[in-house]
Amino acid sequence: MQYNEFYQKSLDNPELFWKEQANLISWFKTAETILSKDKNDYPQWYADGELNACYLALDKHIEDGFGEQIAIIYDSPVTQTVKKYTYNEVKTQVAKLAGGLLSLGIKKGETAVIYMPMIPQAAFAMLACARIGVTHSVVFGGFAPHELAIRIDDCKPRIILTASSGIEVDRLIAYKPLVDEAIELANHKPKKVVVFNRKLGARVPFKKYDVDYDALVYGSEETDCVSVESTHPLYVLYTSGTTGKPKGIVRDTGGYATALKFSMQYVYGVKPDDIFWAASDVGWVVGHSYIVYGPLINRNTTIIFEGKPIKTPDASTFWRVIAEHKVNVMFTAPTAIRAIKKEDPDGLFIKEYDLSSLKTQFLAGERCDVATLEWYNQHIPVPAIDHWWQTESGWPMIANMMGVEFLPIKPGSAGKAVSGYDIRILNDNGEEVGANEEGFVVIKLPLPPGTMLDLWNDSERFKIGYLSKFPGYYFSGDGGFKDAEDYIFITGRVDDVINVAGHRLSTAEMEEIVASHPAVAECAVIGVNDELRGQIPLAMVVMKTGNETEHFQLEYEIVHLIRDQIGAVACLRNVMIVQRLPKTRSGKILRKLLRNIVDKIEFQIPSTIDDELIIDEIIEVIEKYAVSKQK
Repeated sequence: MQYNEFYQKSLDNPELFWKEQANLISWFKTAETILSKDKNDYPQWYADGELNACYLALDKHIEDGFGEQIAIIYDSPVTQTVKKYTYNEVKTQVAKLAGGLLSLGIKKGETAVIYMPMIPQAAFAMLACARIGVTHSVVFGGFAPHELAIRIDDCKPRIILTASSGIEVDRLIAYKPLVDEAIELANHKPKKVVVFNRKLGARVPFKKYDVDYDALVYGSEETDCVSVESTHPLYVLYTSGTTGKPKGIVRDTGGYATALKFSMQYVYGVKPDDIFWAASDVGWVVGHSYIVYGPLINRNTTIIFEGKPIKTPDASTFWRVIAEHKVNVMFTAPTAIRAIKKEDPDGLFIKEYDLSSLKTQFLAGERCDVATLEWYNQHIPVPAIDHWWQTESGWPMIANMMGVEFLPIKPGSAGKAVSGYDIRILNDNGEEVGANEEGFVVIKLPLPPGTMLDLWNDSERFKIGYLSKFPGYYFSGDGGFKDAEDYIFITGRVDDVINVAGHRLSTAEMEEIVASHPAVAECAVIGVNDELRGQIPLAMVVMKTGNETEHFQLEYEIVHLIRDQIGAVACLRNVMIVQRLPKTRSGKILRKLLRNIVDKIEFQIPSTIDDELIIDEIIEVIEKYAVSKQK
């Protein structure tokens, strides 16, 4: 099969193309209407079809005779545990938990929040919700109570499912006190909190709303899958917005299941029975699509990994997991490879393991630099595929489609457009630009199945944020260019959301927190280049006149403010004191200019600046700060 022919077919007749793909999954009621539009004139897929994602992930394979195939391998170097679950065992756990949730009064159409570490029970909770038509919203366990409370108030869950603790490299993090604090902060009060006690020593304060996970599962009968509409929200997943208020990305069921099955086969080149490992977290979209739903719908064995690429116990962990479990296709962030490279630059650990099972390595989360790709290929001679997608898309938009035709890899490029995505590069006027000319990355409507349905309870923000800038197109928020061979290069965000090790975080929200410090008069938080994480935030603050707080004290307090309200995932460690911030005459802080100065990228001082002399002052402060950090 040729990529060009296959891709063009998806653009020329999308309804026929995606009808054929939908026929590859099992529906309770086959859709007659393949492509239609909702009340906002936004495309939707298979509107009159009915199905269930949990059925596709578990029951279907058992009915087909594959119940004893391993569905999930739980590998936890932090607890020194490896446990394998067959499809039969997962289905029993999920169906009994689903029955238990029903006994607590939750119904189809309601919501549940899942706040768990990387343990099998997190996947069981997701699938149990899907089984009974409850929309789940997974919140990454590293987020602070303030962030969890915002999400509770937005999606209004009837139930929260959590665990007693998560485990970092050097400590236990007790989750239950964080959940209790979030509930105190939130206006909406969930009816019940289901707690899975890992019995690792974490404090688990009891509240009247608590329910023991094990007792709930043990005392419940298995319940069957309910039929839901194709457009039924499978989940809400929050991603940072430029206003600081998180955006709840709504995912449908039918289009998503179709797209995941398609992507496992054609993008990742994975066959049923293969071992697939996405080294991510269920709190992120990668975990939803390629730890839980995608591999299980495709009847793969998926790995739930509770650990880090380094220090659990060392930089050999990834290679140990691949060798031990015979992983065929792996997906991780370039950050992880850079961390391993830093600890083991000569790849000595790699030589200790038999990695012959590995066919392909996929990388995504932030742009993969050429040096990292080269290092990987020097030590592991399999295709290392950089690819690009977003929480909003739910599955890859740009990739080297390994299940169609392997194309030459161009370092720095995420590959070519994936089937269904008509990707264009436009200028400010909405005109398509030529080869190698940078512009806005947009996708011509209709988007293919599986992409976002809406924003939770905020359709107006959805239209303004994604559809209004270029009518007829989805605006990705990223800049980039195509070369003469239609390879696409993503150059980064065009707004003020930064990408820290694959996690999109709002600088606007960080600025609000930094500005709350009593010593700070004004501030700007920018994302600057970081060799390990892609980007990290840097805070520039103007102190209040007369305030005599020492620099080191101010930095310490601001770092802890961010950690307390967003979480350690933000990685804000550097706070720079400046006399003033560069602004336009209308008062807008010139953040892009600041980023270019810090990253030592050639810059032009805009004509709209209110005072050019400030630039020399900023450069001097940056140089002095760098010297002080080296000392």
